Amino acid sequence: MSIAVVFDSAGTLLHTYRVAKDVLKGDLLPGIETVTLTFSSPDRVLVVIHVHSREVIATPAGMSLSDYLVEHQVGFGVSCTRKVLAADEVASALYHSRYATIGDLQDCIRNVWQVCKRESVVAMNSGVIVNMSLPGIEFTVTTGGRPFEGAREAIRDLHRMGIPTYIASGDRVTKLEKMADYLGIPRDRVFGVATPTVKAQIVADLQEEYDHVVMVGDGINDICAMKKADIAILTEEQSGERHRELYQAADHVVQNVREVVAIVKSLKD
Repeated sequence: MSIAVVFDSAGTLLHTYRVAKDVLKGDLLPGIETVTLTFSSPDRVLVVIHVHSREVIATPAGMSLSDYLVEHQVGFGVSCTRKVLAADEVASALYHSRYATIGDLQDCIRNVWQVCKRESVVAMNSGVIVNMSLPGIEFTVTTGGRPFEGAREAIRDLHRMGIPTYIASGDRVTKLEKMADYLGIPRDRVFGVATPTVKAQIVADLQEEYDHVVMVGDGINDICAMKKADIAILTEEQSGERHRELYQAADHVVQNVREVVAIVKSLKD
């Protein structure tokens, strides 16, 4: 029997800290669940922007974030949204926003760095939440994370069993590839900037190749892929509340990513 395991990244393989800034109110929201924040309004779109933290920090704080993105030809990817939107609609709202400054994103980056600086930060990503009804940038967002203890060993043990592992995440590909290198997952099995429906399609595509596909996730943005997978595993290793629909979709609930190995082994036996 052939088996493949697909992991979400943040909250599943990575212990993740997130912060957002409400640019309209000027409030910093440390520890916020950005997917939940996005899904709380049908007009919000969580967007990953391809920026480097050090370059953002070196830019004058008063500069418009949209102007910076245009001037530096910064690309983006849609991480999640409740609506089906054309890319040019999102681009227009992102690149013409009148609300956010570079300083708003700098505040998020500095907050994450302050929290994570004593840890081995493998992944750090920034983005924004665009509100299509404004239209424009409503929140700036930064996340930082390190692999959960045992994540590297779990991947190693699965590979020793002959089980290929994949990553499907809403994070930037370049950051995910660095984490994959650390964990031992080949880069050609890494899928970044994956929306909930794209994650489900990745699972469906793998089901054409493998007898069983296991999806491991922790958030509502994993629900489509969990429902599509042959076996769905919900991990509670990252603290925080989870939507009851996740528990309904899960075949197994684990407290540590290492537990995935035993579940997969039982499928082979």
